Amino acid sequence: MLTITAPSKSVPLQQVKLDDPFWSQYVKLVREVVIPYQYEALHDRIPGVEPSHAIANLRIAAGRAQGEFGGFVFQDSDLAKWMEAAAYSIAVHPDADLENKVDEIIDMIEEAQQPDGYFNTYFTIKEPQKRWTNLTDCHELYCAGHLMEAAVAYYQATGKRKLLDIVCRFADYIDAVFGPEEGKIHGFDGHQEIELALVKLYEVTGEERYLKLSQYFIDQRGTEPHFFLEEWERRGRTSFFSRTSAPPHLDYYQSHIPVREQREAVGHSVRAVYMYTAMADLAARTNDAQLLEACQALWRNIVHKQMYVTGGIGSTHHGEAFTFDYDLPNDTVYSETCASIGLIFFARRMLQLFPNSEYADVMERALYNTVIGSMAKDGRHFFYVNPLEVWPDASRKNPGKHHIKPVRPGWFACACCPPNVARLMSSLGEYVYTSSSDTLFTHLYIGGEANVNFGDVPVKVVQNSDLPWGSSVSMTVQPEQETEWTIAVRIPGWSRGQAVLRVNGEEMDLNAVVKDGYAYLRRVWADGDTLSLELSTAVQVLRSHPHLRANAGKVAIQRGPIVYCLESVDHGAPVSSILLASEPNLKAQFHPDLLGGATVIEGEGWLEESDDWKDDLYRASAKKLRPVTIKAIPYYLWGNRGENEMAVWIREAPALT
Repeated sequence: MLTITAPSKSVPLQQVKLDDPFWSQYVKLVREVVIPYQYEALHDRIPGVEPSHAIANLRIAAGRAQGEFGGFVFQDSDLAKWMEAAAYSIAVHPDADLENKVDEIIDMIEEAQQPDGYFNTYFTIKEPQKRWTNLTDCHELYCAGHLMEAAVAYYQATGKRKLLDIVCRFADYIDAVFGPEEGKIHGFDGHQEIELALVKLYEVTGEERYLKLSQYFIDQRGTEPHFFLEEWERRGRTSFFSRTSAPPHLDYYQSHIPVREQREAVGHSVRAVYMYTAMADLAARTNDAQLLEACQALWRNIVHKQMYVTGGIGSTHHGEAFTFDYDLPNDTVYSETCASIGLIFFARRMLQLFPNSEYADVMERALYNTVIGSMAKDGRHFFYVNPLEVWPDASRKNPGKHHIKPVRPGWFACACCPPNVARLMSSLGEYVYTSSSDTLFTHLYIGGEANVNFGDVPVKVVQNSDLPWGSSVSMTVQPEQETEWTIAVRIPGWSRGQAVLRVNGEEMDLNAVVKDGYAYLRRVWADGDTLSLELSTAVQVLRSHPHLRANAGKVAIQRGPIVYCLESVDHGAPVSSILLASEPNLKAQFHPDLLGGATVIEGEGWLEESDDWKDDLYRASAKKLRPVTIKAIPYYLWGNRGENEMAVWIREAPALT
């Protein structure tokens, strides 16, 4: 039976100061551009983009303005995620003006909160008599969860309790409404989120009821009689979106069977990974063996059968959902930004349960490729969907590809993704390290300083990294006094076991110190001790499992943690006519003038000639090929040079005999 012997915890955000040549530019962009831009978007002050209505709704609910509710029923969540992002930013970079902006919003939330503790602008403004009558569709607990996360982050950043007290009153009210007792609602939300938020609220308040309520929502899900079906019957077989509707598809909500019995990721991908995150949280605190087994099985299913090479998940726009094993189309993919962020949440929790490098590898893959790729270099345009193949004409004219955007929009009516990126980037320092009773784990190689304790001894750890373009990492340990401790450093999977690890210049035998992808170095650490890690960033040509039909005969290019793609701006259209040579002689070279600087991979390939086809659509003669130089850029940079075609997976020419 699975047990957790010594779970680790993240080093608090305020104890980590990032100073990294790659990642600091993104943290700064979020602080200086993204957060202010999104504040304006939430106030409906960005010309030419979809209105948010979030602040307008809040002003009406607070009694400061008159009007009708605008936007989606879950519009409150966008504002809550922005507040959480602002809180993380303030924690590492104090900003009195930003803090005042958040405080003004908190004042309005307090004014809009109902006497019993309830807060939701839609049901306050539009349908106050219908609270909790459609949990399947209306996201009430989801919105509550995001507000709880914002409150915890803001309290930890500033020490101010007003928002924390607001959400505690709200959580107390929810606890009085939901639960197994007679007279309470024996149900849960259609969109998981509150489950992981309640664990955070429990951690900061010590209130056991919040942990038990989270566990109740997890335990109740998928049990019979099925709550969503009963609720649908009570509503007269209607949905929020239609007067008549089919019964809810229970697997879409991960409520088809009890969570401890689930072994395959199904349904809406964001809801799924948010729920798995909460399951891992609860398993860590209750040592629930069945939850642990479910988490591990669900992780394996996602990562080994349902994840894109870019760290994206959710292969269909129908329900923003998982489909089935190995069904990973590139041109109709969904791969919602929020889903990759949720996968990162799940990976981080699994790392805290079991330090295995696969969890950190996936976390890193999603960060370097999908998450930062979803945001334009200007910080003002964002992808909701992250495709691996784009044909702009098809995006405009094929109804099955309408969700695939060739350029990033400025905002969305459903704008869950942009503030989600902001809150993740602002809290990035929390993902670098975790610590247990006797070990400091380094999961991500991001430069900066961390102030931690080795037992009772304060220690500063200074990390330098030249990833992703270089291959070197170093750490300097500065304890206040000599102390015995273990430092565990990750050997990334993309390094393929080719790594050189040294402590104070002495090379370590990796075979003797590596377990589950981490090198464990136990010694008496003294001020100035150093460890260095030299990794392999050789260019790799990746191929897919034979069952992954979309990639049959195709390859992808990766270097270090970065996945690459081809754009027609470098090759002409169509990029689908390009084949990678069987011996492509791929070479990596840094281009300082490419969108702020990036390593480009060039090599040999073939291009199918199209000029001589004229009006023929089909013909029997062989295609003509001519040699071309292939230029692959990092996937995260695609779409920053105007509208053009893009492909991650390209055909591979057969070997010459």
